[in-house]
Amino acid sequence: MNRFQRIALTAFVCLEVLIFVGAMVRATGSGLGCPDWPFCYGCMVPPTSADQIDFTKLNIEKFKAKAAQHGRDPATITPEALKAEFDPVAVWVAYFNRLSSLPLSLSVLALLIASFGKIRGPRLLVRAAVWASLFCLLMNAWLGARVVLSGLKPGTITLHMALAILMLCVLVYAAWAGTDKPWRLVLGNNTPRLIAFALFALVVGEGIMGSQVRELTDHLASVHSGHPRSEWVPELEQSWVYLVHRSFSWLILGAGIWFVRLMKQARGGLSWLEKSIIGLIFAQMMLGIVLSQIGIVRVAQVLHIGLSSLLVSALFLALLATTTKRSVA
Repeated sequence: MNRFQRIALTAFVCLEVLIFVGAMVRATGSGLGCPDWPFCYGCMVPPTSADQIDFTKLNIEKFKAKAAQHGRDPATITPEALKAEFDPVAVWVAYFNRLSSLPLSLSVLALLIASFGKIRGPRLLVRAAVWASLFCLLMNAWLGARVVLSGLKPGTITLHMALAILMLCVLVYAAWAGTDKPWRLVLGNNTPRLIAFALFALVVGEGIMGSQVRELTDHLASVHSGHPRSEWVPELEQSWVYLVHRSFSWLILGAGIWFVRLMKQARGGLSWLEKSIIGLIFAQMMLGIVLSQIGIVRVAQVLHIGLSSLLVSALFLALLATTTKRSVA
């Protein structure tokens, strides 16, 4: 692995960490822990108690506008009410999410610089991928501000996550192709690769539905604040998106087992990539069972979101790496 690939891998890891932290923000309902941007309650460093904030100097009209977007009476938003509702845990969870973007930004900048260096790996498409990763980074930074300023508007949150997944795939390509001889999984025929493509499409479709389900759970968190999360599942079952999302996972499991069996037959064994893919699918199934049978447990919710991004990345790498003997020749 050359220097360019190591930087690309570092950027990938930083983005994965950011996705897990972002999932934690959503699961804990800390999305508006820092309700203003780029400051936090008007402070450069987030406050740890309400006494550190001069609520009379806050732009109350912005807070009222966000309250209206959440269906709350703006008239109830006063400096006294904001002080009573101040949650230091939510503040720091939200702020840590912002801080997590710094290592990613630095690694993408380093990747851009490395792509112009005198190294053997990066070619035209790889450099295009680096610029694409920078574009995704800037767009998501802008969307991150929109998410806060829009009061966690559902469509904006979903687009925010979709861009992060796209950026993961771009970084996977950069790390894989940033060398003269990219890593390959040589096959005797193209069938396993076709199944991998179908599996990738299924996982992406499942992820789209999952984003819609997460929007439903965000709504339930706002209307059932203080109620046990185990009570949410019956309400979720009234949505066809949730029911399809829950049942769709069995199709993914079947396709995953089929893919692994074909890869084993084609290559006489399994690499770390195929083992990782089937392991992630089984882990997602177990987490799905927890979420559907026990309740919307926060830890399970965070892992479910984070591992789904890893699964998409692993399948995308499989699509890049798998090739037939004829293609190699």
